Amino acid sequence: MVRFVIAAILALGLSACQADDPPEMALSTQNAGDTRVAKNLFGAMPVASRQPPQSFGGYARGCQAGAAQLAETGPTWQAMRLSRNRNWAQPETVEFIQDLSRFAATQPGWSGLYVGDISQPRGGPMLTGHASHQTGLDADIWMLPPQRLNLSVQEREEISSISMRRNAGAFTNDSWTPQHAAIVRAAASDPRVARIFIFPGAKVAMCNSATGDRSWLNKVRPWWGHHYHFHVRLNCPEGAAGCTDQPPPPSGDGCAEAQGWVDRILNPPPPDPNAPPPTPRAELTMANLPGQCLGVLNAD
Repeated sequence: MVRFVIAAILALGLSACQADDPPEMALSTQNAGDTRVAKNLFGAMPVASRQPPQSFGGYARGCQAGAAQLAETGPTWQAMRLSRNRNWAQPETVEFIQDLSRFAATQPGWSGLYVGDISQPRGGPMLTGHASHQTGLDADIWMLPPQRLNLSVQEREEISSISMRRNAGAFTNDSWTPQHAAIVRAAASDPRVARIFIFPGAKVAMCNSATGDRSWLNKVRPWWGHHYHFHVRLNCPEGAAGCTDQPPPPSGDGCAEAQGWVDRILNPPPPDPNAPPPTPRAELTMANLPGQCLGVLNAD
């Protein structure tokens, strides 16, 4: 397991899902005064805690107990970048990924899914990359259609996904296919899913091509990056009292909002000379996390 710890410290933040994940409301905590940097502690944990499965806190300020590990290779999926040790999640997330991968395998040109980052063994803030993915309920699905599912460990470190965007994300490029749209639609139609984050041009493309029931489009939200993968966020599992859901998306299909993103990409507003400089994101300490996370960290 030492290789996982070392690799996690050295890993590059190659995912497009960086610290621009959507913010959420701050949570009260029982760890007042604990100023230890949380990512250093959670990033060093090689295995899940021996506790009942449970998400604590919110997607960008939480942790997970009793995580399940997505198998490195399955009949319709492969977990990528194994050196990061981020193929851990709540059991509901693992089951969702397996279900979606079986659907993807029915699509022409797809043998299943390449699965990117999910969560660390005990969730929590990551050493590199994401601000979210902390509660075992977020997962990145690569846009690259798998041609084979027998990649070696080394190949999974070296292969990269492919970008779907054109004009800085205002439009899809020639790599975007109806199969991509079908897989996103299947994910968004799943009642376990709360949101899907994808670049604005893809949302608009799906708005323009969708027929019949359009209710699933409500869950597909435009967000920066997310053109090498799309990000699936699950609802808190039923009965998970310590888990905090994100507020639901606004009503409607969200297509006008996505078009607004595209319009601003194509015709960006002039910079505001009076705008204050952005405030750097502060490192989360244990005091910023729900009190249960200390127990998750200290479990055997």
